[in-house]
Amino acid sequence: MRNSSRAVDPDCSIAQALAVVGDWWTLLVVRDVAGGTHRFDELRDALGISRKVLAERLAALVGDGILEKRLYHPHPPRYSYHLTPTGSGLLPVLVALQDWGSRYVMGDGALSATSSTDSAETRRVHALVGTRVPETVLPAAFSGDRRGAPGVDPVAGTPWTVLYCFPGAYAPDVQGYPPGWGEIPGVAGCTLESCTYRDRLSEFEERGARVYGVSTQRPDQLAAFGEHARIPFPLLSDADLHLTTSLRLPTFRAAGTDRLKRLTLLLDGERTVRGVLYPVPDPAGSVGDALALVDEAAAGNRSRIAAD
Repeated sequence: MRNSSRAVDPDCSIAQALAVVGDWWTLLVVRDVAGGTHRFDELRDALGISRKVLAERLAALVGDGILEKRLYHPHPPRYSYHLTPTGSGLLPVLVALQDWGSRYVMGDGALSATSSTDSAETRRVHALVGTRVPETVLPAAFSGDRRGAPGVDPVAGTPWTVLYCFPGAYAPDVQGYPPGWGEIPGVAGCTLESCTYRDRLSEFEERGARVYGVSTQRPDQLAAFGEHARIPFPLLSDADLHLTTSLRLPTFRAAGTDRLKRLTLLLDGERTVRGVLYPVPDPAGSVGDALALVDEAAAGNRSRIAAD
């Protein structure tokens, strides 16, 4: 790693970290690479940055071990840029900055697990429509298997995937809900939402849709909840915040843990977001709304095929 900017406070971890990632463009480059933008020209267009500045930032990030280069075109040589394990360690930092910005810079400072319909956060979430979900694998929890299971792609191999994100749900024998949890707006209803998906799962399957629940809880906690609530589909753990960061999903922090706000995404078989539900004021009712999203998207597909 570079050593040129580390003379100030050599024993302070904050100062040393800022010597690497304290630049405005550096964190935005990391943000976009985490979101699935890997090539130079794509990064330049997405960021609106000059070629010179981008080349300098990428070289520095590679030199600091945050990004790695992968050759994708030999003649002339062209490289894509990807997070290293060191770079992935910055994901909680990005989530914390996003949460702080949403709460204190763009919001009124109140702790909430939801948002208003006219907020900048809501507009950002709805702007995900048309976005392609980067390939990733999340630890999967199946009912009763508290040892964990092989990772699962959050986009199923079916025409549609309904991905509902929730703050947290726990089995009665697992200590999890922090003090004051029920006082946070928007957290209530996680169990009811999951159980409603359970009870209406056949309706999704009839439409060629797979259902996954996603939380930042540990896989063992999700498995215990799945067993208690008899959830028949996998619950995915984004405890490492890979999916959260790649899509810039809204979060809040409670009891020292970053937690997803309640929202629902409809994905097609090409990994593209086709529909969004956010905010979700009625967790149980959102299941019917998700079915309506599937029907609307399927009808749109049929219309395009007929037009062709």
